[in-house]
Amino acid sequence: MHGRVKIKSTAQQEEEKRKEREKKLKAFVSARDAVLKKRSAGEHDEEALQLTQQLLSSNPDFATLWNYRREVLLHLETLREKDEVQKLYESELHFIEACLKVNPKSYGCWHHRSWVNTHLPQPDWTRELGLCDRCLSLDERNFHCWDYRRVVVKESGVSVEQELQFTDRLIGSNFSNYSSWHYRSTLLPQLHPQPAPDSAPNTSPSPTTSPQIHSHRVCEEQLLKEYELAHNAFFTDPNDQSAWFYYRWLLGRAEREEMISCVYVSREEERVSVAFSKPVHAQLEGLMLVLDGQPQQVEWRSAHPRLRHSPVWLCDLPPSSISDLSNEHNLTIHWPEKHTHRDCALYTGSAESWCRDSATDQELFRSELSVEKSSVLQAELQSCNQLLELEPQNKWCLLTIILLMRALDPLGHEKETLAHFQTLKEVDPMRSTYYSDLCSKFLIENTILKMEYAEVRVFSLSNKNLTTLCHLDQLLLVTHINLSSNQLLRLPPQFAMLQCLEVLEADDNAIESLEGLYHLPKLEEVSLRNNQICKLSDLESLASCTKLIRLDLRGNPVHKTANIESELSQLLPLVTALAL
Repeated sequence: MHGRVKIKSTAQQEEEKRKEREKKLKAFVSARDAVLKKRSAGEHDEEALQLTQQLLSSNPDFATLWNYRREVLLHLETLREKDEVQKLYESELHFIEACLKVNPKSYGCWHHRSWVNTHLPQPDWTRELGLCDRCLSLDERNFHCWDYRRVVVKESGVSVEQELQFTDRLIGSNFSNYSSWHYRSTLLPQLHPQPAPDSAPNTSPSPTTSPQIHSHRVCEEQLLKEYELAHNAFFTDPNDQSAWFYYRWLLGRAEREEMISCVYVSREEERVSVAFSKPVHAQLEGLMLVLDGQPQQVEWRSAHPRLRHSPVWLCDLPPSSISDLSNEHNLTIHWPEKHTHRDCALYTGSAESWCRDSATDQELFRSELSVEKSSVLQAELQSCNQLLELEPQNKWCLLTIILLMRALDPLGHEKETLAHFQTLKEVDPMRSTYYSDLCSKFLIENTILKMEYAEVRVFSLSNKNLTTLCHLDQLLLVTHINLSSNQLLRLPPQFAMLQCLEVLEADDNAIESLEGLYHLPKLEEVSLRNNQICKLSDLESLASCTKLIRLDLRGNPVHKTANIESELSQLLPLVTALAL
């Protein structure tokens, strides 16, 4: 038995580890208590730095200790000369770097490093960039380091062009570097912004301009180059999502300009409806309504109480101010904050009038493409179709093909787009609901375009498997809407924006909520056959539609309610044609 190494049992090893942990914990708690006691006593000395250093070296995520170190450093700064202060903070930077080796994603470390550099008499930003490069080489998705790098870039005046070259290097070494693609998307609009309509065609920002200044879209020439870069990336690895996301950003449209997109005036209701390009809070925007040259005191309200920010706002005009058909009126909506206004003329004999931009004019659903860009996107579509032949189950490729088709010709490619959505649901069933909602959105956009081309106020989307409703502010002027034979579960509050709606057909859905049928002043007929309306309370919002006279509820569970006819006659006394 002599000379043999004694093998410890598992139980013995665990017990020793437990004792070691207890010993470390006891020492940590003792040091922590000593530090907190010194802080409570207002002691800001070298010993405090030593004690906090001991604790933070093992646990860099103790925010209270970083706060205490800052208090100590600020106190010591008042007692030392400038050169000594420089050495004090440089020593602190070395300590932080050691802590980052323990935890490279410590919130406290990165925040404290940023603070130290702002107090350093002579910060070395080149050194800090080098630190960022080393950290990102170890973990390219360390968002703490990326955030810190943006601070360093801003303070050091590194040019946008240099940072773009930095992303070139990272993407070139690894196409899967999502952080680099994202950073690139923030830099390009600064270095290669899309020129404003009235700007000189050859003007461009200085390459020495620091990042984080502009927020425009990318000019077309650079955009075409970026297509090629992303194209190379996803052909190299079709299943990596980073380049596909970036490509989707490239295909996106610029944010819509804030403007008044439509003004509608009704003599009968003596009401004005105003549609904006984005949801706003009109009560806070200082809107001014001028009727025949005279400012009017009006109260703005959204179409539904639940819509605090809404693209459509309403107001009632003073009684009898426009009711006489023999008079002509001119109305102007001023939006002082955005320095814009919209005029609308209500002519003699007209019961209503409106002034609006079409979805096509606003480039709401697609951007106008130059010949060059169209040809490039067409080539990209062909390339993606070739890739799809090699990778028929690739969801990123399928979704990108859909987006390219919509960028090129949404109506011309509608049939192919629907087929690709069906394939997407099959290859990626986990996200089938998302694809159904996105498909519904595109179908609604296409139908709005068709309606405008036909110059009608009838919106029909029956039997299209719709799962959601969107762009309802674009249907402000619609008088008849058919949503039958879809998969809708509710008519949302935004449905109340359809202020001109007279007839609604929504048979054969699964609608449970009619919340959006609220104060629709012209609504006369509603057909809701074969839905899931269960309770009488689900119909209460219809009582606010004062012109409703025909209601079809056949095939709904609510017909089983006791005394349903008498209950409905009390709830909706003006309805003369009721089908249960």
